[in-house]
Amino acid sequence: MEPDLGGSAAPPPESDPPAAAALVFGDRLDVARRYYDALATAGVERGLIGPREVPRLWDRHILNCAVVAELMPESATVVDVGSGAGLPGIPLAIARPDLRITLVEPLLRRTAFLSEFIDAAGLDITVVRGRAEHSGVIKEAGGADVVTSRAVAPLAKLAQWSLPLLRDHGRMLALKGASVAEELDRDAETLERLGAGKFEVLECGVGIVATPTVVFSAELLPRGERPSRHREKKPRRQAGAPGGRGGVAGKVRRRGKSER
Repeated sequence: MEPDLGGSAAPPPESDPPAAAALVFGDRLDVARRYYDALATAGVERGLIGPREVPRLWDRHILNCAVVAELMPESATVVDVGSGAGLPGIPLAIARPDLRITLVEPLLRRTAFLSEFIDAAGLDITVVRGRAEHSGVIKEAGGADVVTSRAVAPLAKLAQWSLPLLRDHGRMLALKGASVAEELDRDAETLERLGAGKFEVLECGVGIVATPTVVFSAELLPRGERPSRHREKKPRRQAGAPGGRGGVAGKVRRRGKSER
């Protein structure tokens, strides 16, 4: 018997998935539909999703997250920090069942929702209740190939949470908005001090979704590969100007189906 995700929640509003959903989820589209239903009912009732977000769940939330799967190596271990209602971790798991995904979330009402949906949908996802920066969470979920996050904090704070969960050369992927260039300009030195490098700003889902997903990518560098802290300090660049830190040259690299 499936758990009652929504309690007294009303049936979900009718919303057929857009054509892009079939491209992204393939033969697992029915699982994505179930996730939409759970968000539109129990997610709203439990305060995980605002009622005004229901009409745009597919485009702004589910597909926005799922297209980031094109950045994931095959069979990668992925930790999603501050997972909330499961975004982006659950759409990634539906789109890419080869990924080994752990959702990290401190709030009980959210982890309860996540565990109930995962069990009902038969997904192979681990849920860890706790804060990403806590030693117990790092011990349980650390050593990941990829750590994801979505709109939960500024880049510097996300790096403090994400980098300790990565293996050397693992990647931090933060789903961001148009302000990411300004955030990077402000926080680049902090990210470097934390051991991050090879910064990129990427667009995922080009040619698939109407509004591509903007993702900030950084790699955790082994200590021997990190720049010396005693090098001459470079002047800060202007936001959007070429020649920025970590290889970000004031432009966005666009990805689409041909690069998957």
